Parts: sequence; structure tokens; C-alpha cells
Amino acid sequence: MSTVVKTMFEVLYIVICIAIIVIVLMQEGKNSGLGAMTGAADTYWSKNKGRSTEGNLVKITTVLGVLFMILSLVLCKYMV
Repeated sequence: MSTVVKTMFEVLYIVICIAIIVIVLMQEGKNSGLGAMTGAADTYWSKNKGRSTEGNLVKITTVLGVLFMILSLVLCKYMV
């Protein structure tokens, strides 16, 4: 693998790492507090979370995580 391609993969790897950190910090906590015991957590917001900003952040985190793992394997294979 040429050094230019390897450097591009390394830069992309660092950008993905920083993006994962930022996206995870933007997400809300998963606990619903005491309302989860009484069923009060089953609201319109919790039912439609997949279409909300929070749902989009979860999807973006998943995609970035997969890209992170693929780039980790590629870089590990060609670093030696």
C-alpha cells in the first residue's frame, strides 16, 4: 500500500474517532428515571424516538462504529 493511501486512511480514521466521540456526547442518557416503573415512560416521544434527532444520532453512531472497525482492520493489516 502506498504511503499516500495509508496516510489518507489514517486521517480518515482520526476524523471518524473524533466524530464518534462528539456524537456519543450529544446523545441523551437511556434511563427514564422513576417514570419507567409506573409506565409513564411510554409516551409519544419514546414511541417515535427512531424518527427524532436522538434516533438519527443512534443510527449515525452505528454507521461510524462500523466504519471504525473496518478501518481498524484495514490499517492493522497494512501497518506491518
